[in-house]
Amino acid sequence: MGFSYLWAMSKDSKDLQAKRPLILVTNDDGITARGIRSLIEVATEFGEVWVVAPDSPQSGMGHAITVNNILRLREEHHEPEEVHEYACSGTPVDCVKLAVYRVLKQRPDLLLSGINHGANNSINVIYSGTMSAAVEGAVENIPSIGFSLLDHSSDADFTAAREVARKIIRAALANGIPNHTCLNVNIPKGPPSSIKGIRVCRQGQAFWEDNFMPRKDPSGKIYYWITGELNNQDKGKDTDIWALENGYVSVVPVQFDLTAYHAMATLNSWEYE
Repeated sequence: MGFSYLWAMSKDSKDLQAKRPLILVTNDDGITARGIRSLIEVATEFGEVWVVAPDSPQSGMGHAITVNNILRLREEHHEPEEVHEYACSGTPVDCVKLAVYRVLKQRPDLLLSGINHGANNSINVIYSGTMSAAVEGAVENIPSIGFSLLDHSSDADFTAAREVARKIIRAALANGIPNHTCLNVNIPKGPPSSIKGIRVCRQGQAFWEDNFMPRKDPSGKIYYWITGELNNQDKGKDTDIWALENGYVSVVPVQFDLTAYHAMATLNSWEYE
């Protein structure tokens, strides 16, 4: 895929008006977060929108599911009124599973996750509840996209993120997403005018150097607060890291097949007897 085709496909919406798709929206920051409210606003331009999202923040939950506790769903009423919304007591992946198998009367045509408050590029995709929801959509062979904005602030400006989401959703509906694949979209912080374009990238090979800071609670007992620094030694200009550092939106196609194919020949050379 060329990195500019997503922009080019954004101008023709005639085919999209013929049939309004069923769109499922979720996130990991909670159903009231500004990011998901922005994504819902954009999604309503394209189809019938249903929301099943966590009732509280679930950041960093990865692909966790609830197996040792009950799950609850509560109908919510927010703007716009035509959107059907449910708050779920579980994880982002729980939300997708409940939506597909219990809430919706038919499979969604598109799953949108986000817009996350903070980056989900590089190794962050492994830990991200936002992206795990999109990956779960891919497992179900539902075209899925995860959106993240590189701004952790609770009052972040989502103007540029909405514009990017609008273009990519339109392109995805017009062209389709490859089976069992989802898109990881990361958007630089700043006004729309600061974004140079969209690049389809590979995931940058950067890793967290974790640090667990010991602290004391009011009773004097030690607890730990995780911090860390992202160590990027991948200097390629085709990565999501490079794209974001240079003012581009990054789009990484993600799959759930974790097989290390490059290692299979080595393992086949071992003596097992």
